[in-house]
Amino acid sequence: MYSLESLKIDLASLKEGDTTFSYDLGDDYFEAVGGREVGRGTVHADITVARSGGVYRLGFHTEGVVIVPCDRCLDDMEQEVSADNTLTARIGEEFSEDDDLVTVGKDNPLLDVSWYIYEFIALSIPIKHVHAPGKCNPAMIKALEEHSAARSSDGDSEGHVDSRWSELEKLKTIIKD
Repeated sequence: MYSLESLKIDLASLKEGDTTFSYDLGDDYFEAVGGREVGRGTVHADITVARSGGVYRLGFHTEGVVIVPCDRCLDDMEQEVSADNTLTARIGEEFSEDDDLVTVGKDNPLLDVSWYIYEFIALSIPIKHVHAPGKCNPAMIKALEEHSAARSSDGDSEGHVDSRWSELEKLKTIIKD
């Protein structure tokens, strides 16, 4: 089991200037985080924390491959991900999140970046993800084609037309004339 403790950054212990953290995240990380979009993968994350007074600017760079279901055949597929994101943090009275500003409590100045990394990875996945042509599960593609053909043939049949549509068709001819 992956311990998310290593993904907690003690902001109070950071010196002025830049500090870099690197993480290699695998299946155990995705399982520990428990997100719904991604359950497996191999991603490298670099976090650069630039401290300037009481403000911490975090730059996240994530790059790797995650396993997601294909939208067409539902088999697992590899999806490359790469993202650059930023976050601003400070130490305050108690924890709060407002847009891109995170405040961690001064009693416990640890910033847990595990979920932020996961969100940045999930947001970098394209909306549509399908296998390359010819790589989808052939049995599923065949079933999809059969259902698609059956649906389109149902629409071609000349059945009873609702009388309201007939009246609308008459209006179209009147307007054209």
